[in-house]
Amino acid sequence: MNNIDAALICKALSDTNRLQIVELLTNGEMCTCELLEHFSIRQPTLTHHLMVLSECDLVQSRKEGTRTLYSLNCGTLTKFREFIAGLTCKR
Repeated sequence: MNNIDAALICKALSDTNRLQIVELLTNGEMCTCELLEHFSIRQPTLTHHLMVLSECDLVQSRKEGTRTLYSLNCGTLTKFREFIAGLTCKR
């Protein structure tokens, strides 16, 4: 993962709602209606947060009938974790 991609993910995760969405999705796929149950925001605001997370490729979506299901992109999350793990302190 390059610095630009890591910075986009960091920016996306700097919002507490988006961080909570990622935490919720660690339990598996969820639709918008399921995610909304955990927030006191309106559906358009949730959609915006999901769009930001999708733009940095941290969250992916798929259609199932009329519902859109969201899940973490494990490939991107793994690369980000490896990038962060590579940051070390020299003492």
